[in-house]
Amino acid sequence: MRRLALLASVGGAALVALDGTVLMVVQPALRRDLGASVAEVQWTSTAYLLTVAAFLVLAGRLGDRYGHTRLLVAGVAGFAAASAGIAVAPGVGWVIALRALQGLFGALAQPATLALLRLAYPPELLGRPVAVRTVAIGVAAAAGPLLGGVLVTRFGWRSVFVLNVPAALAVAALALAVRVPAPRRSGPARLGAGGPALLALALAGLVHALSGVPAYGWTAPRTLLGLGAAAGLGALFIRAERRAGQPLVPAEVARSRPVAASMALLLVVSAGMSGALFTVTFLLQDVRGLGPLETGLRVLPLTALMIAGAPVAGAALRRFGARRTALAGTALVVLGIAGLDSGGGVAFGLLGAGFATVMVTATGTVVGDAPPGFAGVVGGLKQTAMNVGPSLGIAAAAGAGAAGAAPAGRPLAVLAALAGLGLAAARLLPGRGSQEAGARPGVGAGPGSGRGLRG
Repeated sequence: MRRLALLASVGGAALVALDGTVLMVVQPALRRDLGASVAEVQWTSTAYLLTVAAFLVLAGRLGDRYGHTRLLVAGVAGFAAASAGIAVAPGVGWVIALRALQGLFGALAQPATLALLRLAYPPELLGRPVAVRTVAIGVAAAAGPLLGGVLVTRFGWRSVFVLNVPAALAVAALALAVRVPAPRRSGPARLGAGGPALLALALAGLVHALSGVPAYGWTAPRTLLGLGAAAGLGALFIRAERRAGQPLVPAEVARSRPVAASMALLLVVSAGMSGALFTVTFLLQDVRGLGPLETGLRVLPLTALMIAGAPVAGAALRRFGARRTALAGTALVVLGIAGLDSGGGVAFGLLGAGFATVMVTATGTVVGDAPPGFAGVVGGLKQTAMNVGPSLGIAAAAGAGAAGAAPAGRPLAVLAALAGLGLAAARLLPGRGSQEAGARPGVGAGPGSGRGLRG
């Protein structure tokens, strides 16, 4: 049963990762075929990002209440239906609307893929399946552009979305075969509508404001208005949560220091890495004159070390504990970003190895430390950090002149400093001793105890 849970988790996570990277190759052909503008094509990505970011936490909470298998099946089935709709869409407006719907169903699926692992494996055995999941995401992300290029060249852009349908249905079949404990229900029967709505609007507003920074800048009225609205809605959400009888983010989760530290670590490290890749793409192609294929080859060490580094990170997590492993991984990310100005393979390799280490450590920590009955909402928070981080990183890179005339050293230094903030978060993670004290199968430690971080 654990193997089925692992296959369902890996399949669901890889499906979403593959779809995201394939789209980069699809967009030029989609634009020509549908006669779309550049802004409309950009919205095929933005619409997806907005709905994913808005609904991840709510989806995880619903999974905790009604069952993660149900949410995963509903998510991937809806993802398949939306993909089929995009494959026959008559115009770009339909594509944008269906991409938003695809994002909603992707949000339903993503927290469930992590929660299934937490339910199927005891805390001390989580490290290996989390590493396998990380490897699968890396392979899918790396294969996306290549697979997309082959499909678009031979069969057209619509074939990419057709491929999603059987893959998603296969994941749904695997999920239906998984048997995990029924969710624990307590408290009021329903969540209030106010908290989820406020959080969804705040996150959507934040992602929308950040996605516009490369085009409009940090000081543009639309950017300031969007960030201000997101901050205001966030404050209202916190106020509503404090008064709610059944909050969206339970107090046990909100008070967990390992969970909060892992969220912050993933946010800033994913921001630094995404912004660095955005910057180095312009450096290699616009400044040094490399083509897309040559640029892709330069980045290969990042993918290779990310895939190879995940199992090593899992072993390091078991031996040295979350704090020391996360500190080492974050330091590698910072060194890698700082060295990208040379465009060398060593810097890309450091970045890939460091990011894999942070991913495995933070994911294992956040899932292992999830209070009993709240694995879904914790998984939703983790995925939210991973979705908001890249928007923040690209906005920071653009604000520092990554796509302009400024030398690449300046934005890369800013991004290295941004990733370096993760060192403070990593220091808040449990050490090896606290992990061993709390990682007893079936024993629910209290919030912030560091329970289950050995694996």
